[in-house]
Parts: sequence; C-alpha cells; structure tokens
Amino acid sequence: MLNGETMDADVLIIGAGPVGLVAALDLSSRGVSVIVVEEREFLEPPNVKCNHVASRTMESFRRLGIAAEVRAAGLPSDYPQDVAFRTSLTGRELSRIPIPASGERYTSRVGPDTSWATPEPPHRINQTFLEPILARNAAAAPGVTLLNRTRFHSVRQDESSVSAIVSDESGERTLRARYFIGADGGRSAVRKQIGAKLSGDPVLQHVQSTCIRAPKLYSLMSADEPRAWGYYTFNARRVGHVYAIDGSETFLVHTYLASEEESVDRDAAIRAILGVDESFEYDVVSKEDWTARRLLADRFRDRRVFLAGDASHLWVPFAGFGMNAGIADVLNLTWLLGAHLGGWAEEGILDAYEAERRPITEQVSQFAMNHQRKLARPGLPAALEDDTPAGEAARESFGTAVRELNEPQFAAAGLNYGYAYHGSPIIAYDGEEAPGYTMGTYTPSTVPGCRAPHFRMVDGSSLYDHFSPGYTAITSVDVSVLAAEAASREIPFAVVEAAALPDEYLCPITLVRQDQTVVWRGAPPDRAAAAKLWEKLRGA
Repeated sequence: MLNGETMDADVLIIGAGPVGLVAALDLSSRGVSVIVVEEREFLEPPNVKCNHVASRTMESFRRLGIAAEVRAAGLPSDYPQDVAFRTSLTGRELSRIPIPASGERYTSRVGPDTSWATPEPPHRINQTFLEPILARNAAAAPGVTLLNRTRFHSVRQDESSVSAIVSDESGERTLRARYFIGADGGRSAVRKQIGAKLSGDPVLQHVQSTCIRAPKLYSLMSADEPRAWGYYTFNARRVGHVYAIDGSETFLVHTYLASEEESVDRDAAIRAILGVDESFEYDVVSKEDWTARRLLADRFRDRRVFLAGDASHLWVPFAGFGMNAGIADVLNLTWLLGAHLGGWAEEGILDAYEAERRPITEQVSQFAMNHQRKLARPGLPAALEDDTPAGEAARESFGTAVRELNEPQFAAAGLNYGYAYHGSPIIAYDGEEAPGYTMGTYTPSTVPGCRAPHFRMVDGSSLYDHFSPGYTAITSVDVSVLAAEAASREIPFAVVEAAALPDEYLCPITLVRQDQTVVWRGAPPDRAAAAKLWEKLRGA
C-alpha cells in the first residue's frame, strides 16, 4: 500500500540479466520493493557472452557486498587474465598484455591496470558464472520477488502508477508498481511499447560466435608460455578472438567476418583461428551469430517507464563495456528512484537519469565503434607466419602495433573513471570544464560531474566505503550548516574528515553522492546557500 493505493511493488523490472538483477539488488539495499519478470528458468545459464566486469562495476559490487564472491568465480584463482596476440591459438605469440590472476589481483603490480586508484580492480569472468551469483543474491534480498517463466506482454501508465500484463503457466495477470524498468535486452519489447527508436550505425561487422569444448587444446600450446584469458589471432586465413571460459576445456571463439562477408564456413574458420587441422576434435556447446552495431535510443524514459542497458543502447562489445555500461545506467537510475521513493527527493530528481546517462552512452559507443574500425583493417604483413628473419621482424613489429592498439580497451582507465556528467539538473556546476578523456586515459578531478578521485584513509580503508546512501562531504573543515540543512530534509548525509586531502581536492568541501559523482564543491556555505543547494540536489 503506497499513499493509499494498492501496489504489487514499488518498482517492476522486466529482464533478469545482469542489468535487471543488479537493479533489484540495489533497490533492495534502499528499502524499495521490487518484482523482476523473466522468461527463463531460475538459474538457467545465459548464453556465453560478456567476459569482463569493469573496475567501476566491481566498486559497486563491493558496496552491494558481492565483490568477493564475484572475484572468486570464473577462471581458477591462479589463471592469468592476460591478453595474448598470436598467429593462431596454437601458433606463434606476437605480444601480450599482462593482467594478474584473480588470486593476485590486489597485490600484483605487473600490468597496465595494477596502479589504478581504486579499491576494486577489474575482473575477467564470463556471464555464465556471473549471472547465477547475481540471481541467487537477488532471490535472497529483502523485498525482491523473482518471477521466472513469466512473459511480459504490455505496459500502460497513469499519473501515479504503471500496470503490466504478464503471463505464466497459470495464465495472464496484471502487476502494478510505482515505476517500471525495461532491462529486456536489445530486442526490448518495453522500448517498442513506449515508442523509443534506435538510430546510429546498424551494421559495422558480422560475427560468428561459437562456444566449444576442447579438452585437448591446451596440450597443443607451448608449455613455456603462460596461459591467457583472451587470445587475439591474426593470420591470412582468418582473424578472430578466443576467450578462456573455465580455464580447462571451454572456450568462446569469435570469428570476425570481412566487410564483404555475411557468413563463412564455421568449422573451417574455427580451425584457422585455433591453428588445428581436421583431425582435431572439439564439441560445439552453443553458437550465436550477431551483427556489430552502434545504436542509441532517442529517449531513455516515458514518464514512469525507464530503459536501461541493451534496451537503450547497442554497440560493439569491445572493452567489455556493453554490460558494464548497462549496470552503470541502472545504478544511476536506482539511486534516483531510491531517493524519491525514500521520501527525501522530489520526483524531479528522476529527470537526471536521461540527462546524465544518454550522453555518456553516446560517447562510449563512439569509442567502441572507432576501435572496431581500427581492428577491422589490421593490415597483416605478408611474412607474418614465415619461418624467416623477415617473418620474425614482421611478427615483432606487428605484435607491438596490436598490443599498443588494444591496451587501452583492456586497461580502459578512461572508460572506467574519466567520463563526467554535463548538464545534469541535480549537479551544482561551478564553471570549470571537466578534463577530457580517452578510452585508456583520464585526469582525476573534482570538477562537479566527475568521479571523486579515490584515496585510502589513514586506517587503510577505501574512501568509498564511508559514503552515505545519499551524499557525503569530503572535507577538512566544519560542515555543520550543510549537515543541519540535510537533516531538516531527511537527506542521508555523512562526513569524511581528512586533515590532508589529495591534490585533486581543491576546495575545503567536496560533496559527493553515493555513485561517486561530485555534485558540488566550495567553502562552507551559510544557511541560505546550503538550503538552496540541497533543494537543487534533491530535485526540487
């Protein structure tokens, strides 16, 4: 019962992939009741896809209390998460990007992402291992109801609620909630029902993806070379990618087709990528052919209905930021919904979702597309596989080039930490421009809209572990006026006091919301200025 009206839940979510499940977990942590509708069985394995949990996502998993469980899953703890560039999986190695195994993730300093200022480095894990962790935790979370084997049909809304018609083996029924999230993937029925349109670049490349079981494959590779999580293979016959799924026998093989190709012989392509002949045996576990695209919805919202993840944007999954961008979408949205449903923010705060997330997904989609276009034309040297001095020189030169090209996507500091929200109605900007960023580089900054730079407290704990569910002041001065005005509005507020702040913290007070976004910075305000600030931040 909400405001005298009967509701089945505060929020109804369509889709129990990673985006929908993370939304449910986060809303639960805010005391918001949730129903998640999903056609698949509970714990039914998803397709073998998405092999990377970004650092920013792991930071959120840390807050939700599941980072350790996620990091312990997937590849064995001593299995290197390197990316190797080879002539074929069983051929010559050209170069390598070192990335520590999960068991060394917090201690190793070998690799381009080991010096990042974060409490949670990235983790390589296939969605087939990640999604069950999210599902089990969501099923156990307070206020969350998972409706599996349930199909969504239609949605309608009025001034105070959203109603959805769903069906299961018992027949049709109507579910009613205050708000509604469509996290139902690239073919989103929710997107179509609210009339949102995708536009962009509909065809960048055709890809054949095949999950195989090949227990003898590692035995054909050199025992002197360490294993890798990802393998990029380049030869005159076929260019492809191979990802280790379980570290023993299961692999995901991506065959990238040339611009004039729409399909090729799957088996021949796989053998060319692996570097094996017809006598080598493997089993096909699953296969999925797909088209690399860059598409963005023209809107992410229709009043009480919101889109998140692939329902709102589709792009080439380079840098592993398809799922991760979707999780960033939905955690932005659930923080806003939690603030409003929690009673301390006006409904106007929800306007920030599309204003903040849509420009960022446009930026990331461009990064991914530009990288795809560079990889689509690798310019293979004719002597790449020759056992000659010319071949050796070609391998050394080409290996350096592909490593330098790809390191930014596998150590994507910019995509993790560099983006900033511009034009948000709930951020108090001060006229300074946020620093620019690339896929692999960024400049830490406290410009409003940026991610608050991470640092360790005197006791060794992470700055982020001390954040309030609402706002946190990072400061070395008295903030009693800000605290009093927040308390009068029942806004969750915490203070992180530090005698000496890192150089990026230019002002006496830096105000940050729970998703690490700087929303204001300055000197201690008087009561009138503090009141005005809080009214802006709470969407009034």
